[in-house]
Amino acid sequence: MKRKGLLLLALFITGASFAQNKKKAVFIIADGISADALEMLNTPNIADISKTGTYLRAYVGGEKGGYSQTPTISAVGYNSVLTGTWVNKHNVWDNDIAAPNYHYWTIFRILKEQFPQKKTAIYSSWTDNRTKLVGDGMPETGNIKFDYKYDGYELDTVKFPQDKGRDFMEKIDDLVATEAANSIRKDAPDLSWVYLEYTDDMGHMYGDSPQFHTAIRKLDDKIGRIWKAIQYRQKEHKEDWLIIITTDHGRDEVSGKGHGGQSPRQRSSWIVTNQKGLNNYAKYYYPGVVDIMPTIARFMDLRLPIHVSRESDGIALSGKVSVAQPMLIKAGEGKLDISWKAMDPEGTVKIWLAATNNYKDGGEDTYKLVAEVPVGQEHYQADIKDIPSDFYKVVLEGRYNMTNRWLKKDQKK
Repeated sequence: MKRKGLLLLALFITGASFAQNKKKAVFIIADGISADALEMLNTPNIADISKTGTYLRAYVGGEKGGYSQTPTISAVGYNSVLTGTWVNKHNVWDNDIAAPNYHYWTIFRILKEQFPQKKTAIYSSWTDNRTKLVGDGMPETGNIKFDYKYDGYELDTVKFPQDKGRDFMEKIDDLVATEAANSIRKDAPDLSWVYLEYTDDMGHMYGDSPQFHTAIRKLDDKIGRIWKAIQYRQKEHKEDWLIIITTDHGRDEVSGKGHGGQSPRQRSSWIVTNQKGLNNYAKYYYPGVVDIMPTIARFMDLRLPIHVSRESDGIALSGKVSVAQPMLIKAGEGKLDISWKAMDPEGTVKIWLAATNNYKDGGEDTYKLVAEVPVGQEHYQADIKDIPSDFYKVVLEGRYNMTNRWLKKDQKK
């Protein structure tokens, strides 16, 4: 009896510990809010989340003038969040979503490939987010399926008659937020995406205006409902929750109505999270929305497959990071000048080189290990005389992360 009692106690303690450590994540994309617009307003719920964790200014749009330059358009930005890559890889160039490159996995596919039993959810006013971007149920995405889906409301013109003032979209967002809060409280999916559109509608219609500002305040109320549901799960079920809120693009400097270009305000984004203790990369560099995918993966203890890590443009904002800010320059005939910033002095960096881009078509690139040097060296010059090509991929593999850089013919840097 004594031994049985001790065994039951051990099982109880183990179960309690497991529940305490059960990690779940929610990311919210609030459409079309530049950082300055958010910062000028009183948004108590977003402020409460950032006080718990942090607020970061961030960017969209890839590298301006570089091979990864990305249109500051809605679906394009969503897919950069989902895949941790810029448009030159994920291939969503506009809101038509004509030909996404599903070889670049979304965070949902990464989760389901490793833990098919874990539950996923989407709460969205736009069905294309599920059907086209994530590719719900498609062979090209490994037939992954959402376990909970609340979307398609924009197609219900009886319940939500489409008025010119776009009030119907505010009502849809309100329902999306309510469904998200209720589902999180009841079902607690392991990974959820919430998408809210109305702020962008008001930006397009009125620009920088009282109407736009009111839409942002209403957004804060909706986020507050979701945040309260998360706090409930944390308290009552002892779960460890991550919430990340961001935006897909900013607004133009003149009127605030437009976006799509590469001006500073159109490239303006932000990240709010309840996660504490962000790393040196997050503190000292300018994060991009592509950093959200690896941040979620690291929080949830997901192992990024090697092919995903080699192509990812993002760097986790939490935990240790070895390398960031890779640069490539053609240094004379047959030389490739490679540099990086060391985020942690520990260990070495392996420098891998490929002269093909078969990955984008579903193939493999053959990487050659050209050197392994101390990470703090921050520089290496590789001899490529025997590897003639108009295109090079370099992957820097440190102890704690990988990062990559491409060099194409006629590219200056």
